[in-house]
Amino acid sequence: MDREMSEICCDSEQKSRAKSRTLNKKRYNPVTKEIISELVQIVGEKNVITDEEKMEPYSYDETPKDQYAHMPEVVVTPHTAEEIAKIVKLANRELIPITPRGAGSGLSGGAIPIFGGIVISVEKMNRILEIDYKNMMVVVEPGVVTNDINEILAEKGLFYAGYPMSVETCFIGGNIAENAGGGKAVKYGVTGRYVMGLELVTPLGDIVQLGGKRVKDVTGYDIKQLIIGSEGTLGIVTKAILKLIPLPTAKVDLLVLFKDVKTAIDMVSLIMTEGKIIPTSVEFMDKLSVQASCEYLNEHLPYQQAGAMLLIEVDGNREDQVEEDAETIGELCLKNGAIEVYVADNYTTQERVWSVRRNIAEAFIVISPHQSLEDIVVPTASIPDLMPELERISKKYNIQIPCYGHAGDGNLHATLVKNPESTLEEWYEVEDKALRELYEVTKKLGGTLSGEHGVGSKRKEFLEMIFSPAEIELMKRIKRAFDPNNIMNPGKIFDID
Repeated sequence: MDREMSEICCDSEQKSRAKSRTLNKKRYNPVTKEIISELVQIVGEKNVITDEEKMEPYSYDETPKDQYAHMPEVVVTPHTAEEIAKIVKLANRELIPITPRGAGSGLSGGAIPIFGGIVISVEKMNRILEIDYKNMMVVVEPGVVTNDINEILAEKGLFYAGYPMSVETCFIGGNIAENAGGGKAVKYGVTGRYVMGLELVTPLGDIVQLGGKRVKDVTGYDIKQLIIGSEGTLGIVTKAILKLIPLPTAKVDLLVLFKDVKTAIDMVSLIMTEGKIIPTSVEFMDKLSVQASCEYLNEHLPYQQAGAMLLIEVDGNREDQVEEDAETIGELCLKNGAIEVYVADNYTTQERVWSVRRNIAEAFIVISPHQSLEDIVVPTASIPDLMPELERISKKYNIQIPCYGHAGDGNLHATLVKNPESTLEEWYEVEDKALRELYEVTKKLGGTLSGEHGVGSKRKEFLEMIFSPAEIELMKRIKRAFDPNNIMNPGKIFDID
């Protein structure tokens, strides 16, 4: 523990976090050889990992490894809910922390075992159990890659619309834990809209069934919706029933250049109010994001004259209607100050325009690998008010803060990027101060910390900036009711005293 702390804690704030983690660690017992033997009896020897080199990939997610990584004491890869239930009961008996883990593609530290203990990886629970065409639902295990669901469903003209941006890597279990969203949330909504039922192993090791293949259900408390987005702190999802909808057969993308942010953002409401169209996606990119991504891709769009870009997608089941909607939106944009509208109506051109949006993060990694990718949400109309504040914070701390994300729902990835000339010690100090100012501005504009990535361990110290003590205490009471021994993903969202 001491060696790891010396590696990741480079300033007083991080040392304070490390001290808190050490104190909490005393509440839990270590994983002994006897406990490992019991785990082997439950899941089999090949499903218990104790070798440090093999456990190392389970020590981090997509947050900066040098700041947040922490080694587990053992990794277990079960195949059934019954095996997970036995592990959870063992952990309760011995007071050992458990960290549920999907693909490890999260951006909040939610799957990092910050107190060591047992990592339960659902990677081997990866079966699509049933496709119920009559009820238009699919039953899956939590380790199924989200994109695989739609690849199988496409031939039947159906799809699962809970669409995060990382569909090709993330697991459906992780999507449910974070209530993941993405670029298509404007029209289709986020994960929770499509989760009709769950099988859950509770923090006490009980297996419960929540919801089912029912479209309407107001019988008792909706515990299912409480589990969705609870970041693995209230149990481990072992099965999910997901609602399906018809697969659109046509789509058109528009890449629209605007002179400034306000002109671009004003278009979001105009598309729906004046154009009478609900687009599939409305992605926003500020000038800094566009410039970095286009240079990274060697893209020759005339981005130099644009202060902001919108990437707008429309889809449907009639090609003529989709084309008409795209034309209406394009004309509306030009009427209201757009510099240029690029139409992408085939796979090649669509990939070209979407690559500008998808490669922003990669472009800034080239500039500096040390970043803090944020996930703030503000009312859509407040985005223009946010931008000068980002510029102010950027100049104050001598860092870059590109801003891009989902303009249709106000969920923006304002990313703090380390000045390459700064030391890591300087960066950690600047990062904390700049984040606090960013969150203060976000709250002032009626926003909050996260729209799709979650709080996890990365943002939990800032939660009190957003919620009142009474609100946080209500959440803690729910956690204590579900998990009286605080073994299920402890140290995420908030600490339990």
